[in-house]
Amino acid sequence: MKLHALKSNPGSRKRTQRVGRGESSGWGKTAGRGHKGQHARAGSKTRPTFEGGQMPLIRRLPKRGFNQAFGTVYLPVNVGALEAFEAGTEVSPATLRAAGLACGAGPVKILAQGEITRRLEVKAHAFSSAARAKIEAAGGTCTVVKD
Repeated sequence: MKLHALKSNPGSRKRTQRVGRGESSGWGKTAGRGHKGQHARAGSKTRPTFEGGQMPLIRRLPKRGFNQAFGTVYLPVNVGALEAFEAGTEVSPATLRAAGLACGAGPVKILAQGEITRRLEVKAHAFSSAARAKIEAAGGTCTVVKD
C-alpha cells in the first residue's frame, strides 16, 4: 500500500454545490442566502453561541452558590468500606484506588459513615473527626499523608 495509491470509497466524497451560477441552476440570484439580512452580506460571521441579540442563555440562567477557585476536592471513602480489608492491613490511598474504593486522581478523605471492627493502619490525606474516632476505637491508627 502506497500513499499515492490511496483512494476514497465510491460515493463517499461529493462535489460541493457551486452557488451563484445562473438562474437555471436553482442556486442563482441570492444563491440560497435569502433577501437582505445579516447573513446575506459578505463576510457575515457570528460566534456559535450568538442568539441574534436575544439575552443569551448563560445570562438568563440564575447563578447559585459559590465555586471556590482554589478549593481542594477530596475523594470520599467511608469507614464502612474499609471493612473489606483484612485486620492489620496498611490501607493507603494507593491500596484504596487498587480496591476501587477511591476512583480517580486526587486526595482521599476518610468519612465516618458505617462501622469498622478491624484493626487497620489507615493512611489518607484527611480524616473527619468522627471517622478518626471510629478507627481508633477499633484499635487502628490514622496517619495523615502529604502527596
